Formats: sequence, C-alpha cells, structure tokens
Amino acid sequence: MENTVVKIDGLVKRYKDLTALDHLSLEIKEGEVFGLLGPNGSGKTTTINCLLSLLSFDKGEIEIFGKKMSPTAYDIKRDIGIIMQNVAVFEELTVYDNIDYFCGLYITDKEKRKQYVEEAIAFVGLEDFKKFYPKKLSGGLLRRLNIACGVAHKPKLIILDEPTVAVDPQSRNKILEGIEQLNQGGATVIYTSHYMEEVEQICTRIAIMDKGKKVAEGTKEELKKMIKNTETIKIEVRELTEEIRKKVSELPHVYLAEYKDSQLTVACSGGKHNLIRVLGVLQENELHIGRVYSELPTLNDVFLEITGKALRDKED
Repeated sequence: MENTVVKIDGLVKRYKDLTALDHLSLEIKEGEVFGLLGPNGSGKTTTINCLLSLLSFDKGEIEIFGKKMSPTAYDIKRDIGIIMQNVAVFEELTVYDNIDYFCGLYITDKEKRKQYVEEAIAFVGLEDFKKFYPKKLSGGLLRRLNIACGVAHKPKLIILDEPTVAVDPQSRNKILEGIEQLNQGGATVIYTSHYMEEVEQICTRIAIMDKGKKVAEGTKEELKKMIKNTETIKIEVRELTEEIRKKVSELPHVYLAEYKDSQLTVACSGGKHNLIRVLGVLQENELHIGRVYSELPTLNDVFLEITGKALRDKED
C-alpha cells in the first residue's frame, strides 16, 4: 500500500471577508507527480504557503510524511524542496556557490555536500556555467539554477510552482525531463502550471481548484470523462446551408454544430463513428470538403468546462 506523503484535511484560510481556501482536502501518495491547477485567484499559491507553514490558517490540519506540519517542524522541512515561480538566488554568488549555499542549509558533511552539488549541476546541465554569476545566465539557465538550488539536498517531496514560465523550449524540455527523473528517483512531486501540455506529459494525478475549493480530481483520463465533450470535429466546407447544418446537429451524440468562415465545427458527447456520420451528411448533399480534423478532449477543455475560465491567466 502506498504511503500518504501529504494530507490536507478541511483547510480554511480567510483574509477578512475573502475566503481563500474553503474546506480544502487533498491527499498525495508517495511517488506521485500531483498536478495542482486553478485559474487566477483559485488558491493554489495559498495552499502551497499553508503547506509549508509560511501562512497560518483558520481551520483544518496538514500532515506531511505522517507528521503534523508546523513552522518549527524542521525534521519535515529538511526533506522538502521548493522551487517557486520567482527565481530566488544570490546575484553575488556563482552558480556553484549558490547551489553549495542552499545545499549547505541541509547537508553539513562537506564531502557529501560537494558530491550533491556536483550531481545537481549535472542534473540541470550547468556544467559549463559553474563559475558564471546569475546575471550572465539566460532566463532558461537561470530557471535551471533555481531548480538545482531547490533539489540539491535530495528532498523526498518537491514542490514546483510554475517552474517553466517564460523559458525557451529547450530549457522547458530539460526541466520537464528533470522532474520525471527526480520522480523516478523516488521523489514525490507537487506541480503547478498554466501549460496544459506539461501537465498532460508529467502528472499522474491532477486536482483542479476554483475559488478555494477542489472542484475535480483524478487522472487525466478520469478528468476527461467528467465533461460533456468527447470529440470535436472540424471540417472545411463551402456554402453550407442552414438546412444541412441542422441535419448535422440532429445526428446522434451531436450537441453543437456551428458554421463560420467556411468551417463546420461539430461537438459530440459519447458515441462512435461520429466523423463518418457527419461526413455522410455532407457527401449526400454533394458538398466540396476540404481539410478534416477530429480532436479528442484535452485537459484544457476539461478545465474550461469545469471552471468556465481560461487557464493561462495571471497568477493567484
């Protein structure tokens, strides 16, 4: 049976009249890459700050590694690594010295620390930049340094809050590969992102938050089954009459059929062979068909339907 690494039970956090967290409960098992998603103001960052005991809360309990979390629970904190959206390194220290400093907060043995620092540098691919100062690094390399500082002490629980914001594709891939590698090495990961493709790629389970509440939770496959849309069909077709559009809209499992700018968009809920049936109606009426697309729902579709909001909003 998998051990529970993080347990949040009935968490309430209020700021005067604003309820930032409304009886939030989450359970994260050992070895998971747990995605925490939510639009602007949903409470993700507040949840992380409460989890780390950086914020007090009004009600509820938080346990990490089976122990109650508190501001002075240093035995718990030494096994946590945190990488926030804002890069937090010392400008006056080199890449090597930055990682050595943060690792030294947890690892006092000099030989062991030296080994860990070298491994962290290799892990994020900064071997050629050891003597560089942060101001000389690109945005992507700076993000990698930030991650190295957060994981050099080999924590069991790693929290990454928007680690790939505004980085180049090469650095993004390197970071995502690194997260998967850390997870394969035994670390449990909490990951927040506004990039759905990242979440689809690396997260084993996902919770969606809105207005301080958990509104959905499950694997990406389970979440996709929660929404009405199961397939979206897009077909380029000229001179589609209202009569034919209506015929398409009356097909089994079709709940929406829109025609705009020479493109027919059909949304389906359940069923098989939806595309064949739609094409059949168009061919019966001898219409000229251009490009045809059939798309299964994405996590972004799930997010929009559940919260009614776009994900790539500003941070909460």
